[in-house]
Amino acid sequence: MGKKNKSQKPKQSASGSSPANAATSAEQKLDNSPKRAGFFRRLVAMVYDTLVAIAVGMCAAMVIIVTFVVLLKNGVMDLQGYAEPADLIQASMLYKSIIQVWVGGWIIGFFLWFWKKGGQTIGMRAWRLRIYSTVDEPMTWSRLIVRLITSLGGLGTLLVLFDFKNKQSLQDRIAKTEVVHLSKEANDHKSW
Repeated sequence: MGKKNKSQKPKQSASGSSPANAATSAEQKLDNSPKRAGFFRRLVAMVYDTLVAIAVGMCAAMVIIVTFVVLLKNGVMDLQGYAEPADLIQASMLYKSIIQVWVGGWIIGFFLWFWKKGGQTIGMRAWRLRIYSTVDEPMTWSRLIVRLITSLGGLGTLLVLFDFKNKQSLQDRIAKTEVVHLSKEANDHKSW
């Protein structure tokens, strides 16, 4: 009997890769595969990700605001009677809405892209957490969007405090995913 790779999880990762030979249920019981992550580890990873998301949002806002200012100053867009572009942007609900949607899109894209491409965000990687599918279905963009929406801005994770046995958050249950705590070796990007 060959040695089983302990870092291998017999489920699909968020990036859609699945081990070629899934372990039988008897082997899974003997396997020291990663365990589901608890609340506090998830919380600290969320703090990391919040800081990164804020930085992404600030950069996205800077790009669109500078673009608006340049277009308004050069007469490409009408200042509508305002002396400065900043006055127009602050007074206009349209400009403020465009900026908010732009920034929100970049922040949402940050989470979705990292979950889809590697199964973990920057904060999750730092705390050795990774998203896996609990069913034999690929992690599609739509499943990840459902996961993001049902997280309720992080409040869905509070369910982990009350679910001692399964340690699944609201978003995990609805999107049929799980967040596991990886070993140092399994967290190495080369093992993806």
